[in-house]
Amino acid sequence: MMRVGILSDTHDRVERTQRAVRLLIAQGVDALIHCGDLTNREVVEECSALPCYYVFGNNDFDESELCRSMTLGGGVCLGKGGEFTLAGRRIAVTHGDSTREIRRLAALGPDYLLFGHTHVPADEKHGPTRYINPGALHRAPTWTVARLDLDSDELVHLDVSDHQGR
Repeated sequence: MMRVGILSDTHDRVERTQRAVRLLIAQGVDALIHCGDLTNREVVEECSALPCYYVFGNNDFDESELCRSMTLGGGVCLGKGGEFTLAGRRIAVTHGDSTREIRRLAALGPDYLLFGHTHVPADEKHGPTRYINPGALHRAPTWTVARLDLDSDELVHLDVSDHQGR
């Protein structure tokens, strides 16, 4: 069984990111995917608790510093967008601020296209691809992340607001 935790739009919220990562670990995830707008290396360090795949968002201004932190933490830096395979599933990731990048990745026909940017949780199927937005840990009425079971295709959006310090 392979479960991934999906985060996005953490925007310097280190403590909130730490809570979210702890929650996802408690939910049994094996890897993390961050859909951008990390904005600082401390957020990257929190996500380095598990293998992690990252993309840059429109607020990730120091990409070289962030990429260096991702690599030091054992993570994979996908730049503005990329695709990889886990548990036999093709996963494309981008931040969501570029429709050109979304179209480019969608044309690859992945099983999942993960994105953020809107700060609104989403789960929609378009053709063969399931589009998932985990929500955000900043500027959102409810702070959310998502857990995706790659074997069963089950997606759960998790409320981080209710998990103070656990």
